[in-house]
Amino acid sequence: MTEPNSKPQRRRRSGGRAGNSARRGGAVIDQAPWRLPKNHDRPTEPLSPEGVARMHDATMRILEDIGIEFLNPEALEILRKAGCTIHGENVRMGRDMVMEYVAMAPGSFTITPRNPDRTITLGDGHILFGNVSSPPNYWDMEIGRKVPGTREQCANLLKLTQYFNCIHFAGGYPVEPVDIHASVRHLDVLFDKLTLCDKAVHAYSLGPERVEDVMEMVRIAGGLSHEEFDATPRMYTNINSTSPLKHDWPMMDGWMRLARRGQALVVTPFTLAGAMAPVTMAGAVAQSLAEGLAAVVLAQIINPGVPCMIGTFTSNVDMKTGAPAFGTPEYMRSTQMTGQMARFYGLPMRSSGVCAANVPDGQAMWETEHSLWAAVQSGTNMVYHAAGWLEGGLIASPEKFIMDCEVLAQIQRYMEPEIWDTSDASLAVDTIAEVGPNGHFFGVQHTQDRYTTAFWQPALSDWKNYEAWEAAGSIWTPERAHLLYKAILNEFEAPPMDIAIREELADFVTRRKAEGGAPTDF
Repeated sequence: MTEPNSKPQRRRRSGGRAGNSARRGGAVIDQAPWRLPKNHDRPTEPLSPEGVARMHDATMRILEDIGIEFLNPEALEILRKAGCTIHGENVRMGRDMVMEYVAMAPGSFTITPRNPDRTITLGDGHILFGNVSSPPNYWDMEIGRKVPGTREQCANLLKLTQYFNCIHFAGGYPVEPVDIHASVRHLDVLFDKLTLCDKAVHAYSLGPERVEDVMEMVRIAGGLSHEEFDATPRMYTNINSTSPLKHDWPMMDGWMRLARRGQALVVTPFTLAGAMAPVTMAGAVAQSLAEGLAAVVLAQIINPGVPCMIGTFTSNVDMKTGAPAFGTPEYMRSTQMTGQMARFYGLPMRSSGVCAANVPDGQAMWETEHSLWAAVQSGTNMVYHAAGWLEGGLIASPEKFIMDCEVLAQIQRYMEPEIWDTSDASLAVDTIAEVGPNGHFFGVQHTQDRYTTAFWQPALSDWKNYEAWEAAGSIWTPERAHLLYKAILNEFEAPPMDIAIREELADFVTRRKAEGGAPTDF
């Protein structure tokens, strides 16, 4: 592909709503306003009632008879005192106990970031989308190859996270800035995240110092007292079990610290069928549920009622190479099954928008769209990695980010009830009678009143015919995405932050850097 050299075109507003932008006075694209979409469709439920009962029983048998390893002594002691059976690091818990504690977790909850207008509700039928998180590498069309991530690239992806209204929360680092030493990386990235974004943010549970630092920075950014911070969720963490059947020390440490302070908790076992879980999808889902529910039980013992969410990352490996595969039929069905079981346990659910493709091409988009529609079909409430993910999570790409946001905007428009409204005005019987069999609908008042807002309009897709597209420069989709990326960066303005709060945040970062940040093993 040739390097893009033309300017992006201005587009109509998406979804028939008044656009709002990351900068005052204009926008690179017009987009639907910030809102929390609700999924009104009945979820796809592959399991029969008997299948649900069998899946539940298998999950409980894993917890009762096989057990989960907890590699954190503090967690072991808490679970021991609550009545679990402990053998070394192996924890077994009875199903009655599991169900009693899981029932304490709320079915929905809110997270209130530094801008309360960006408060999100997780559960209650909502489906919310977040940015790509944690790839160590970066790819864009200007560089043209995979490179280690930098702070500048990370900040640019955070700007996209803030800019797009279809992105509701700022997950982990959108690319790992390996040019910053790991001991202080969290301080610099959280400073960038909290100043460039005003959406709900995440803390990596990778040791006490990182979690405590992030909680303090979120508190400072919100202008909150410690009591105000603890009173309602202001942030969240996501942990992964070390499948099969283990929870490690640092993630459990962070899990418990946030549980004590009432912050939101997401547990997502990384169960790849055929590698870290049974090759059968039902077995992989049962193992994933057991690993997740064990962590939920621990959180509820520590702080009954603390918000918890069950996550799924159950997919399969390529049995020829062992490489992870995403967006597969098996991935879609496992996500649907997990959603069905999450509703059985009364917990909100997290899934992901993922692919195995290496560049933002057709494979990248069909695999990602399969995973996103699995999220829709499953009743997912929180979609991680919804924009920007490549190579099974090893690459972040701004072009892919923007291409994914085009899909997310369509999904969110698809969920707007006005599309299937059956009021008299929408049924338009009088207008049909007015036009009759020999007229057309372009000029009637019913159309004139609605034509500017009737249909979704793309920001990225090109609807010109071939000849017009060719005359305009034959620009392929990733090239158009690159142009939009550059234009958004050129016009981006960070959301406002009180100068005194920004200075306090900067002073905290400076002090913690002087103290050495978080210990590392290198």
